[in-house]
Amino acid sequence: MTEPLPKLAAPLLPLLPRLELDPPAVAAIAGAATAAEGIAKLEAAGLRNEAARLAAHALPKREAVWWGCMCARAVPDPALTPADAAALQAAEAWVRKPGDDGLRRAAMEAAQRTGFRTPEAWAAVGAFWSGGSMAPAGQPEVPPPDHLTGVAISGGVVLAAVRIRPERAQDRLARFLASARDIAAGGAGRIAPEEDSQPVGAKTAEVG
Repeated sequence: MTEPLPKLAAPLLPLLPRLELDPPAVAAIAGAATAAEGIAKLEAAGLRNEAARLAAHALPKREAVWWGCMCARAVPDPALTPADAAALQAAEAWVRKPGDDGLRRAAMEAAQRTGFRTPEAWAAVGAFWSGGSMAPAGQPEVPPPDHLTGVAISGGVVLAAVRIRPERAQDRLARFLASARDIAAGGAGRIAPEEDSQPVGAKTAEVG
């Protein structure tokens, strides 16, 4: 019996315009009614990138941002800048108190100190785009379009999958998708971090 995934139970059809799937992917999800079914069909067809994009758009925004954080932590970058590390911490702080608009804005402030090139940065952007207003505090509200958190998180997850050792992308995506299902079932979605993420030929510190 398949484990229920209540946080991926969203109807699939309204999500499809956000994904811009190519014909093979459209064919792969034929007959799927929910996002969970669509993700399973895409993964079974070997289309893990597309499955990850669907998961990013289908998870509730808080869970999607947390998933982005877990994927970033799964592939540590020894050269990660302090600004990017701070962006990840800001995103996770918002996840823990999603009703705090100050934390939502702090996540974007942290992201703006990065080069927007890491999954950590995009997790923070996803938090900012989750709701509230995109305008400066005190200005007329400009609500973010509903799909923007999914855009940020899907981009960040792909960046995490190809970080440092891109040849591992498909195996990483399989682990990421397992994490998304765990989150959708009410779990924490934690992923054991890789311990050998340095590229082949990279210099390591000598002991002695």
